Amino acid sequence: MPDRAPRVEIEYCVGCRWLLRAGWTAQELLTTFENELEEVALVPGRTSGVFIVRLDDEVVFDRREEEGFPELRVLKQRIRDRIAPERDLGHSDREGDEA
Repeated sequence: MPDRAPRVEIEYCVGCRWLLRAGWTAQELLTTFENELEEVALVPGRTSGVFIVRLDDEVVFDRREEEGFPELRVLKQRIRDRIAPERDLGHSDREGDEA
């Protein structure tokens, strides 16, 4: 069986109406890692306030633990460091630049 590319899962709070934020995050990750990722899945969460990003089964970002939403530059770096550490993210690698 061939190796499968990594899968990102974004679990978001449906009650908080965070689908749009989750979708935007997914779009940014798919654009940045189009050759490295198998898929990005949006998972409606039933837990109030949930916003968790997982890479395969590893939590990369949890809103409750980090008190806020992920800065996209930081989220991209965390995923890159796990799936393609040699990859340069351009402006996303420079402090102070927005993704």
